[in-house]
Amino acid sequence: MTAALRRSAVLLLRPLVGGRARLRWTHLILGGALLMPYWLLGTVIVGPLVGSGTMFSGSLALQFGAFAAALPIAAASALFPLARPLSVAAARAMCGLAEGAMADGPARSRAARVRTVGWFTLHVGLGGIISGMSLALPPFAVALLVLPLSPALRENRLGMPRVFRHDLALTLAPLAGIVSLVALAACAAVAGALLARLAPVLLGPTPSDRLAAAERRAADLAVRNRLARELHDSVGHALSAVTLQAGAARRILDSDDPADMEFVRDALTAIEETTRRTVGELDSVLGLLRRDDEHGNEHRDEPPCGPSLDALDTLLAHSGVQVALTVEGDIATVPEPVSREAYRIVQEGLSNALRHGGDAPVTLHVALSTEKLGITMENPLPIIAPVVRPGGGRGLRGVAERATLLGGHASAGPDGPLWRLSAALPPTVGAGVRRGRP
Repeated sequence: MTAALRRSAVLLLRPLVGGRARLRWTHLILGGALLMPYWLLGTVIVGPLVGSGTMFSGSLALQFGAFAAALPIAAASALFPLARPLSVAAARAMCGLAEGAMADGPARSRAARVRTVGWFTLHVGLGGIISGMSLALPPFAVALLVLPLSPALRENRLGMPRVFRHDLALTLAPLAGIVSLVALAACAAVAGALLARLAPVLLGPTPSDRLAAAERRAADLAVRNRLARELHDSVGHALSAVTLQAGAARRILDSDDPADMEFVRDALTAIEETTRRTVGELDSVLGLLRRDDEHGNEHRDEPPCGPSLDALDTLLAHSGVQVALTVEGDIATVPEPVSREAYRIVQEGLSNALRHGGDAPVTLHVALSTEKLGITMENPLPIIAPVVRPGGGRGLRGVAERATLLGGHASAGPDGPLWRLSAALPPTVGAGVRRGRP
């Protein structure tokens, strides 16, 4: 029976003095501490009106008048944008709220600022009341508990009220002390629960906050998709070239012909240089991903690093396929973003030719004019249908996405006996790039 009573007492007292209740009580005490500067300013304003010469006088008119004057001042200070992040941090840590229930960042819109003002005023107001009760009621309750044992306390004119000099009141004094402590805990629990319930309403995201969060997530996803394309194009081309070079070298490895040995050495050199260059590009892209995770996506507008058309000769020399290149115009003047995407388009076209055309020759024509940067690649279609590897087919879609993001267009498909890949990109990084950015 005793154990059952103990469990019942624990269940009854847990909402009042449990871990969550104590944490919310601390949150209310923090609100009372935040109210103090405003309350002191309120005493200066109200003091002359009630005829009190000092802020520490025992005048109830001064105390409550200063409290009433402090709340509008506190509300005005909560209009600053940084008031919401501070309030959210405190409420999230001490009210036991879920991560997604609160808004992140300063309050920018009018609705968000109004809600923040309401929350801050409620927090400091309730915190001031609970803090005052927490300072006054415990000493009073302790005095009631020891009152039957202390005649001096009963006779002290500055101590207990005269009613406690009667025998019945004196007998009930300890019970009154316990009740006052329970009442304090109950008031703190109710006020803390009220703040926890209203926090998602007043500090939760507004429609503009949700829109901004959705835009940030979309931008993050777009950056990650773009980095994934960089990895696919770079690593996919390198693997295709290395596979072709290694296969050709393996077939003539046992030959005694000096020309064949020279070819094997060239193939191994091409494999070494291709893998070294690809590892460097892989490190650059993974470095952007790591920095993106460590710094909260603060570099989302930074373009992925990578080679440009300046490295086109190196790419063609180690591509593993014979390429006939013709260039019209000074491609060195192409802006870096356009040049980088053009390089990746050529790289994906070579990878596609390697996978499906084997060692068939490829013709590449790059033409720069005032209207566009044109890229055209052609290679003979294979006589036997190639075996498509599982998971393939993303490269040409990536080519179209790259061109579209820059404000251009791309297409690929059979043209008679040839396979043709063509792309038209804007020669500058003006409105086309901004329009294509997610």
